[in-house]
Amino acid sequence: MTGRGQRMLKRTVRRSRQLSAESIAKDLQTWCGLQMSPTTVRRDLHGMGFHGRAAASKPSITSAMQSVGCRGVKHATTGL
Repeated sequence: MTGRGQRMLKRTVRRSRQLSAESIAKDLQTWCGLQMSPTTVRRDLHGMGFHGRAAASKPSITSAMQSVGCRGVKHATTGL
């Protein structure tokens, strides 16, 4: 892949990290005229330091809820 193609690929992924490799390959084909397979897109992104998709956000758990959840686990393991 050329330097221009790598820059376009990196810019595309930075804009929207939830895109699939197939959609990124189609976008590069329409914008730059680059013929790339989704496997090549994944391989190049892995080499650039992009590993998988962004993590899902998790609900906030307060310390009070943590202690309640752990209390149930302790009772189940100790039998009390």
